[in-house]
Amino acid sequence: MSLIKLDIAKSGVNITEAMLAEAKAANTLLHTGEGAGNDFLGWVNLPSSIDAEQIAAIEAQAAKLREKAEVVICIGIGGSYLGAKAVIEAMSNSFEFLKKQHENPTVVFAGQNISEDYTRELLEATKDYSVAAIVISKSGTTTEPAIAFRLIKAELEQRYGKAEAAERIVAITDKARGALKTLATNEGYPTFVIPDDVGGRFSVLTPVGLLPLAVAGVDIKALVAGAQAMEKECGADVAIEQNLAAQYAIVRNEFYKAGKKIEILGSYEPKLLYVAEWWKQLYGESEGKDGLGIFPASVTLTADLHSMGQYIQEGERTLFETIISVANAKYDVKVESDEANLDGLNFLTGKRLSEINKMAELGVQLAHLDGGVPQMRIEIPAINEAALGELIYFFEKACGISGYILGVNPFNQPGVEAYKKNMFALLDKPGYEEESKAIKARL
Repeated sequence: MSLIKLDIAKSGVNITEAMLAEAKAANTLLHTGEGAGNDFLGWVNLPSSIDAEQIAAIEAQAAKLREKAEVVICIGIGGSYLGAKAVIEAMSNSFEFLKKQHENPTVVFAGQNISEDYTRELLEATKDYSVAAIVISKSGTTTEPAIAFRLIKAELEQRYGKAEAAERIVAITDKARGALKTLATNEGYPTFVIPDDVGGRFSVLTPVGLLPLAVAGVDIKALVAGAQAMEKECGADVAIEQNLAAQYAIVRNEFYKAGKKIEILGSYEPKLLYVAEWWKQLYGESEGKDGLGIFPASVTLTADLHSMGQYIQEGERTLFETIISVANAKYDVKVESDEANLDGLNFLTGKRLSEINKMAELGVQLAHLDGGVPQMRIEIPAINEAALGELIYFFEKACGISGYILGVNPFNQPGVEAYKKNMFALLDKPGYEEESKAIKARL
């Protein structure tokens, strides 16, 4: 039985037999491999393929890094960064950085930007700590992480010498080829493999996500178990009307056909902010092509009710909302009585903040429905590894189904290359001489 509940009652969409048939066909393509992008379907049965031996190998390497380092720098971009960041942020104490003692190494990220200030501040901030690095890249030549790794590798070798630095660097890369694989072999870095048939945005349940998560103290067994449970719930043998991922995919595509071009993923728990960032890459990169696709946006509530709330309530009616609702808070904090009651809040005396937050959620739901914003609601019981594992696979499976319903290849990203060509030309990369002349003339 799934931990996740999907409520589509307030979507206004009545799922028909034709919609179910279309979703069933899309789900079947994911399992038969007969659809577009079928060379990147390794994620479909990935959770059930992860065995105890693989988990043990990742945990053993994580233990070595945990012994050596107070700070582990995880180098990657896109799916090589967002999945791990999402789960770490969700599972961590929001104010861990203020604690004087840390139970787990601090995992920080590099290579997701080319900011000179960010990079310098990262190198400065880690000077007084023992450091290790996880570098994630299939090719080893992706510009942003390659630059970051060059700098961080030099820092580690300067601090510890080449031999010790090699024990503090773990490479997650291609199994047989590429610049990073060659370097790892030459330098003797421990390595894990990025499967050939799993694209970056679907890779959080591979060592790409699992190793940094294990370093950070996340229970990766429970995370994987959650994903395995959802894989069963959304399998090819499950009746399509019982498949939660298919239902989500159907409704969002019906919204799109009705002119709702923007999906807002919201939550009333700030710990899920980076889950939304991961989700935005997953859906934006999978569906935004061929002049099609729902634009994925996100809000963190109630904070964004005081910024984006006005637009959501009364702006152009091209929006729909999906809310991730958390049933149970981890802690118990109640409002106390105040004799003066100058703020007028004594009517809340004795109520938990989670109860107040839930009433805000329900009140906003009704207000937005009245304002013409249809909604879906995804409820998880709590923010824990099992629920997050289910949520990750749920969104992945729904993304594949949704992309096929939309009529695109959900597993390529041809548009990502456009900026790279221009950037290389502007930087005078060898082999781009003609492009360099042309683009500089345009500027």
